[in-house]
Amino acid sequence: MDVVVAGGHGQVGLRLLRLLSDGGNRARGLIRNPDHAAELSAIGAEPVVCDMERLVDLSKWCSGADAVVFAAGAGPGSGRERKRTVDYGAAVKLMEAGVQRYVMVSAISAGRPEEWSDAMRPYYEAKAGADERLMQSGLDYTIVRPGGLTGDAGTGRVTVGTDLERGDIPRDDVAAVLLAVLETPSSVGKTFELVSGDSPVDEAVRSL
Repeated sequence: MDVVVAGGHGQVGLRLLRLLSDGGNRARGLIRNPDHAAELSAIGAEPVVCDMERLVDLSKWCSGADAVVFAAGAGPGSGRERKRTVDYGAAVKLMEAGVQRYVMVSAISAGRPEEWSDAMRPYYEAKAGADERLMQSGLDYTIVRPGGLTGDAGTGRVTVGTDLERGDIPRDDVAAVLLAVLETPSSVGKTFELVSGDSPVDEAVRSL
């Protein structure tokens, strides 16, 4: 596969790029800061300097890709405006880049607005809006909504579902699920939440 990962220097993005490269795939990571290029090259990925906030058309940077993965985010220290331009705006630009297969890293409860706190509402509004836009796009999408991300070592075991209790999951396991989704055609058209659990990753994704 030839996969472009938006948010290539993010903690999930880097893990996914490494898994893709280790599996013999072409792994391209979109990064805003050229100083991060060496870190991507060190794990066998191709760094692509691309400021998704400023650019209007991302197709040049995604040309020839079999799939794109949106794993970017404005981050917890950002305000409402930047969450709108990154978590929503950049995600939509990637939908318009000419690649049919699109995997979205969303967030648990993005489809349940009654659970959003006032403090987190701008983030969830951006995530939910991007998810909805993707579902209406006509692309071959999968939307993955992980719980709280941790730096713990992955276990390779997860729980997937559409109405899960909030929980945590190591970033290692999120990356493993994203790779499994890319390798599992039956995951197209599915939206699911993801936390740590007892099912092996490949088995969980095949069960969708």
